[in-house]
Amino acid sequence: MTDSLAAREAILQRIRTRLGKPATDAATEHQAIQRLYARASTLSAEDRLRLFLDRLVDYDAQVVRTTSQQIAGAVGELLASRDQHAMLVPAEIPAAWLPQGVRILVDDQLDYDAMNQVPTVLTACTVGIARTGTILLQHDAPEGRRALTLIPDFHICVIYASQIVETVPEGIARISKRSEQPITFISGPSATSDIEMTRIRGVHGPRHLGIVIVEDQ
Repeated sequence: MTDSLAAREAILQRIRTRLGKPATDAATEHQAIQRLYARASTLSAEDRLRLFLDRLVDYDAQVVRTTSQQIAGAVGELLASRDQHAMLVPAEIPAAWLPQGVRILVDDQLDYDAMNQVPTVLTACTVGIARTGTILLQHDAPEGRRALTLIPDFHICVIYASQIVETVPEGIARISKRSEQPITFISGPSATSDIEMTRIRGVHGPRHLGIVIVEDQ
C-alpha cells in the first residue's frame, strides 16, 4: 500500500472508531454499498439496438447499418459523405474493413504532426452502451492508441450489434478483465460549451463521429 493510501485508511479508521463502527477494509465496504440502479438489461437485442441508434442520432453521429460482408462499403460511404480520400488505421485493423480507392496510412507510432495531416481514422471498439449512446475503447490493437482517436477530425468506429449492451454496469463488466488498459468513453462528436453556452466542437477530440453497426457476425 502506498503512503497516500495508508494515510487515507488511517484517517477513515479513526472516523470509524469515533462512530463506533467495526473495522473493515475498503473492499468489504465497497461490496456492502446498496446499489439500486439498473445493472442488467431488460430490453431485447432489437430494442437495445434501436435505443443505441436513437442516442447516436441525438448526439449528431453519422450511422450506417451493414453486414459483416459489407463493412468496407459502409466505411467508404461515410468517407464519401465528408469527401475524404485518405484514412489512418491501427496496425491490426482487419483488411476486409478497408474500402478500395482510399489511401491508407497505418499507424506505426506516427508522430502527432503526421497524424494531423490525415483527417479521418478508422477503429474498432470494445463495447457500446445503449442507454447512454456511448462507445468504449480500450485501445487494444484494432482500436488504436488513444492519440490516434483524438487527433483526426473524423472518427469512424465499427461496432458489432453483439457488442451493444443496455446499461453502464454491463458495459463496465465487458472491460473488467482488462482494467489496466486505458479506456476512452465516446458519446457523440467531441463538443463543449463556454460560459456563454456557445457550443464548440472538436476541443477534446474529433468534431465528427461515424458509426458502422454490423448486424451479423
